[in-house]
Amino acid sequence: MNERSVFTVDVVLIAATLMLCAVGVLFIYSSGVTREGVSISTEWIRQLVWVGLGLIVLAAVASVSSSRMRGVAPYAYAVLLLVLIGTLLFGRVVNTSRSWIGIGELGIQPSEFMKIATILLLARFIDERSASMQRVTTFLTALAIPMVPVALILLQPDLGTALVYVPVFLVMAYIGGARATHVGFLVASGLTAVVLTVLPAWEHLVHQGTVPWIAILTVPRLFAIVLGATLVVFVAAVAGYYLVRRSYFGWIAYATAILSSGLAGSWVGRKVLVEYQIMRLIVFLDPNVDPRGAGWHIIQSVTAVGSGGISGKGWLRGTQSQLHFLPEQSTDFIFSILAEEWGFVGALIVFTGFAAVLGRGLVIGAKAKDRFATLTAVGIVTMFFVHFMVNVGMAIGVMPITGIPLIFVSYGGSAMWAGLISVGILLSIYRNRFRF
Repeated sequence: MNERSVFTVDVVLIAATLMLCAVGVLFIYSSGVTREGVSISTEWIRQLVWVGLGLIVLAAVASVSSSRMRGVAPYAYAVLLLVLIGTLLFGRVVNTSRSWIGIGELGIQPSEFMKIATILLLARFIDERSASMQRVTTFLTALAIPMVPVALILLQPDLGTALVYVPVFLVMAYIGGARATHVGFLVASGLTAVVLTVLPAWEHLVHQGTVPWIAILTVPRLFAIVLGATLVVFVAAVAGYYLVRRSYFGWIAYATAILSSGLAGSWVGRKVLVEYQIMRLIVFLDPNVDPRGAGWHIIQSVTAVGSGGISGKGWLRGTQSQLHFLPEQSTDFIFSILAEEWGFVGALIVFTGFAAVLGRGLVIGAKAKDRFATLTAVGIVTMFFVHFMVNVGMAIGVMPITGIPLIFVSYGGSAMWAGLISVGILLSIYRNRFRF
């Protein structure tokens, strides 16, 4: 057994978290400063309050044992599901999404906290059924845990937040013993559905010509014929596999199942996704399709990041933010302001902070006293990683714009509290790692 540390808390994890929060406050302040040097926003003060209160919550969560969290997980999940339903019915619309609930200026975004409850319940479920995770039925039952809140969040609609749940589930399921083929099926089906959803709009807006086979996706009769034929091949392949026990029949069934799922998913996507969400995917491929509309975000963000150079223009000297060319600059595009004012050096500071948080999270998970704690740590680390990669990717133009905040850094109380609660859970796992 490893020697006990002299620390009961993970000093590196706490230091990295505090550093990222401090950087966030600095650039939230910068986002509200005009070219004349006048601050016209009080967002940075609110952020300071949220950080202060969040640290108190962090300390409280860190004092709770992981076994108690395990017991509370189903109740937290059920309560937050009810809150999500209430948000759909009575919530406040912010940026076209009915994702907030509260009174007056005070409100929360329940979907941020639902991520934590989902991680805890998933960890408990996978731990209890680790012996059967390779079965399709167990895998699909586990999949239902994140898919219920995902469906409610998509109805708001909030595509960005909903997407975070998917990689969290995939990583936790794989670490928990699920078959690689099951995880791969979901990944391949999802990517196929996204590509087939976007293709008709791409043909019209980017290609600006006719691609004959894309009519399969837009003409209902052709779509039904192709989907039906794919399902027939799938059924025949399954029958062939069980009759003659040849592996190639199994792989044919696997491939046609992916294709049919992707086709069905693309049909649902075109029905569910609203126009601006499709356009976000299109302008990711070519921002100049709509440079003054949907493509404006990416163009201005990449301009800001590129203009920062090595050391940046200096704090409070960013022209893109001061002229308010950056949309949602204190939330979705906070990294763009940082990169413009602190340059590559500033970006490296943020990367180092997140690397420390992610690295310590993985170490804590590896040293956890039980499987539930390990899976919980893995889920939290995956959630942090997705937020980091997608938000920074949006800022530099290598990811579609999905509205995912840079956790600890972007303005917002719900995301900040969810992040600090998650760190509190990691600290609890660390503190109890030697208890049996």
